[in-house]
Amino acid sequence: MTLYRIGELAKAGDVSERTIDYYTKLGLISPEKRTLKNYRLYSHETLLRLKRINDLKQEKYTLEEIRQTLDKWDAEPEINQVSDKLTYLELHMQQLEREVKELSPLLEKMKPGQASHLLLKLLPQGAACIEAIRLFLEQGPTI
Repeated sequence: MTLYRIGELAKAGDVSERTIDYYTKLGLISPEKRTLKNYRLYSHETLLRLKRINDLKQEKYTLEEIRQTLDKWDAEPEINQVSDKLTYLELHMQQLEREVKELSPLLEKMKPGQASHLLLKLLPQGAACIEAIRLFLEQGPTI
């Protein structure tokens, strides 16, 4: 079992040692054990979790949203791939919603013809996506 001290974990996870301390204090990550001199040691699984956190941060999720996602993943470790995919889709839809809100002011500044032209290009794919989600929800278990 590979164990990392804070500096090693920070380097492997491409973050600062302060970030490791901060995430530990927030409970996003936790040390596997401590040395006799009370150094924190982190497991390889913690490194993978740190990389997940970084990926979610790159997608502009808040630390609270990241905490909720990690809590879902931690709550039921035996969840199958479908559940993981659904969690990913939920996060992705939240990201898309944020991006749409960012685009709204830009669309309002466009000339009506320009905005219509752009939306006509996007609508077929968007409609297909919405239809696929609707069919999935109709076939899945009732919530």
